[in-house]
Amino acid sequence: MKQYTILNDLLSRYPLLKVCEERIEKSFLLLKQSYTDGGKLLICGNGGSAADAEHIVGELMKGFKSLRLLDEASQQKLKDIDKEEGSLLAENLQGALPAIALDGHPALTTAYINDCNPLLCFAQQVNGYGREGDVLIGISTSGNSQNVIYAAVTAKAKGMKVVGLTGAKDSKLSKLADVCIQVPETETYKIQELHLPVYHCLCLMLEEEFFGIK
Repeated sequence: MKQYTILNDLLSRYPLLKVCEERIEKSFLLLKQSYTDGGKLLICGNGGSAADAEHIVGELMKGFKSLRLLDEASQQKLKDIDKEEGSLLAENLQGALPAIALDGHPALTTAYINDCNPLLCFAQQVNGYGREGDVLIGISTSGNSQNVIYAAVTAKAKGMKVVGLTGAKDSKLSKLADVCIQVPETETYKIQELHLPVYHCLCLMLEEEFFGIK
């Protein structure tokens, strides 16, 4: 297995996550391939896991540890359209890795919940946003959240890859996912406490891969 400085640092700070090392690396490689091919990431979860989904988007869609300055060609295109406004944009816009949290979009979600089957709300968004080669991260401490399972089934049917983020117990999601990171805890809040450093690690690895860490 290749050595990754960021992953090694995670394991030095959280030794109990050593059991997840291989699956964290596999998840990174799936995400790396998707982004290399022009894909995007969809993320879903409930409650605290919904907050984690939003957190992941925040780390990927703007600079996390790196400033992610636009390359000179992209900056010049902005300036060519409008010198004043383009210069401001060129100085402040940052490189982004496309990611969408499916817990948001209240007009869409409330309309779908009211008109259709509420548990299919994530699946409907995967059906609309998802394309072959994209990745879905499904976050569920139990691994059995039904709306997350429906989303995973829909993602697989569309040719997407599925990464699960769960607790230690085997589950519907661990069986469906291409890779499932099962952190070694079984109590909900303890599982959530380990999910954060895992996805921070993935976000840092992706940032280093595509932007470098400055």
